[in-house]
Order: sequence, then structure tokens, then C-alpha cells
Amino acid sequence: MPDKPDLESAYALQTPEDSRKLYAVWATTYDTDFAEQSGYILHEQVARHFALMGGFGPVLDVGAGTGLCGEALRARGIEPVDGTDISAEMLEVAGKKDTYRNIFPGDILAGLEGTQDSYQGAVSAGTFTTGHVGPDGIDTVVHAVRPRGWIVLSVNAKHYRAAGFEAKMAELAATITDVSATEVAIYGPDATGPHAKDVALLLAFRKA
Repeated sequence: MPDKPDLESAYALQTPEDSRKLYAVWATTYDTDFAEQSGYILHEQVARHFALMGGFGPVLDVGAGTGLCGEALRARGIEPVDGTDISAEMLEVAGKKDTYRNIFPGDILAGLEGTQDSYQGAVSAGTFTTGHVGPDGIDTVVHAVRPRGWIVLSVNAKHYRAAGFEAKMAELAATITDVSATEVAIYGPDATGPHAKDVALLLAFRKA
């Protein structure tokens, strides 16, 4: 791991323990060193799309991190919002923002105990990508949402097919409905650097 965490080290993650170690170091500077400096807007894209789909609370923010997506949801009048993340350190930062009703650590690849049908909707920004959470984590999100509840997940477009997300969505066809995929920018128009033009797919669907 580099002395100063960055996007490249995040993309190089391979295991949940790698994620815990990286974000434990990055938590206190993530908003300024990454989100602000890089022009990161994916959390806003996800929250806006969830609102556009007609989503409402209570909402589970999966991979909540420092609370950026939770803040974007509340700015649109969507609440209450609960947040979960594999990094306790990132959640500690999120907890200081008074954004979430509840926050709790969780590894969605291992399941989130006690969440079945607990939420009217769920969102995730930047978690479903290479090195973080693969397509199998979608099962946990669907499990937590009530029937007819909206789910909006971002997936890095470069990894959608190669990492198995396309196949996973096909596998879930019998249990989800109203599926759409919308391409959006991950960074704002003034962003620079090797990932400035990266795009994500917003996967929006309802639990059947």
C-alpha cells in the first residue's frame, strides 16, 4: 500500500481485508484528498437518479464511506437513510455529519444480518467495481429491500461485463423488474488526470 492512499491503490484492492486497511488510512482525508480534488460526483449522480426513479426512504446506503451519498440523498429530501460500510474508520467520519439515522459496519459479501425487507430502497456509489465488491454483493442489497423498492447501484462501465455484472443482472431477472442502465460521468467536467473521463453505469431496478 502506498504511503498516501489514492485511486490507483483503491483499484488495486483484492480482498475485504485490503479494503479495511486502505480505508482505515484514507478515512480522515478522503473527502478533501479525493472527492474534492478529483471533482468526484458519482454520489450525486446516484442520489439524483434514485430520486428521479421515485425512490424514498427508509434507504440503505451500501458502501456509505464518509457519507457523501447519504448527504446527497438528504439534500433531496430523501430520508431516513442508514449507512453501512466495511470500514469502521470511514463510518466514524460519516457519523460526525449527522446524516444517517443509523450506521453499522458490514461486509455485504458476507451478508447483512437482520436486514431482510428492512428498507424501501437502497443505493450504492463507487462500491461495485473492481477491487471492491463484485456482482455477488447485489444479492445482499436485494435481500435488504422490500418488494417494489427501488435500488440504484453504480458500476464502473469498464468492469460491467468483464467482472460479471452483466451476467449477474441476467441471473436476477426473475426477482427484479423495471431494469435500466444509464451511463453517467464519475467526475465533473473540470476533472483532470487519467480517470477524468471514466464513466459508470447506474443500474436501477425494483425488487419484484
